Amino acid sequence: MRRLIFPALLLVPACALAQIIVPPMPAQKRAAFEACLAQTNRDEHAVLACLRQVDEDQGAPSQPQPPQQPPQPPQPQPQPPVPTPEAPTAPEATPTQAEKDYDAIYGSQEYNPVADSTLPAPAELATAYDPWEKLNRKVHGFNNAVDRHIAKPLAKAYVAVVPRPVRLGVGNFFSNLGQPLSAVNALLQGKPKEAAQALGRFALNATLGVGGLFDPASDAHLPHRSEDFGQTLGVWGWKRSRYVELPLFGPRTVRDVFGMVGDAPLAPIRTIQDDTARVFLQGLQLVDVRTQLMAVDSMREGATDDYALVRDAWTQRRNYQIFGDRPQQQGSTETGLPDYLQEGEDAPIVPADAMPMMPTDSR
Repeated sequence: MRRLIFPALLLVPACALAQIIVPPMPAQKRAAFEACLAQTNRDEHAVLACLRQVDEDQGAPSQPQPPQQPPQPPQPQPQPPVPTPEAPTAPEATPTQAEKDYDAIYGSQEYNPVADSTLPAPAELATAYDPWEKLNRKVHGFNNAVDRHIAKPLAKAYVAVVPRPVRLGVGNFFSNLGQPLSAVNALLQGKPKEAAQALGRFALNATLGVGGLFDPASDAHLPHRSEDFGQTLGVWGWKRSRYVELPLFGPRTVRDVFGMVGDAPLAPIRTIQDDTARVFLQGLQLVDVRTQLMAVDSMREGATDDYALVRDAWTQRRNYQIFGDRPQQQGSTETGLPDYLQEGEDAPIVPADAMPMMPTDSR
């Protein structure tokens, strides 16, 4: 009996050790552990090896997990600031070799044409002195109506019916008739050379030009100039005068009105005693003048202010005719008319010959 008790006592610590070494496990895992242990000699090393193998096959025992928290809604993440695109900066201009050479010679100071002292003085355009503008505009409207309904249709019919060589002859005839008056006014203005040229043109055209129908004087290089008493008054000192537009006679100044009165007694057509012949020649001269003005009709079409256009253009032209060939100020050199104004210097205007006069008494 004693022999049985002693081994039984030895089994107590062995079982306790087995409980410590082999913890409680599920039935499936225990069955795998016992199957592994049955193939060994059941020592402690075999027990540990079987436990390790079972753990690898079945997985380590799950540890108690803490209670899961309810899912929190996703918090919005702050967006990083979007960089603002900067405006592209213009690349610095690299000077060319020519610019470098120019700066080396003349310096790098920016050229200012306004402050360039080597440039000539700017041209000063003449301004019209027009205190009677309100009345002048009404007369201008009346003249435009007469021109639109009477003068311009007659000029168009004249161009359509009369051949161009004949129209040139008519224009030469009336232009030549005005040369003696131009000679007188040139003398009054202190220009004897121009007076001699005007008389030479009249004599040459009246003889070789068949009464002035042809213009051999231009072939002889005798310049054509048109001088009147209004220009003479301007040369004598009446420089500024009020602008006025006369019915049928068009743009003038008060100075030029007195000039027309002064030229009238010397106008050759007015000396014709036959009323019929005089009125016919005056009417033909007016039609010829309107025909020459057809060249500027296109310039006036579409003008915002036709009155201002006609007034300013006529004033500028008139001042050139009076003062263009004289020194503008003391000590200055003489300045002639620009090239674009020298052609057709006698800009056609209604002449003094067209001024009406009382018919002569035939009895």
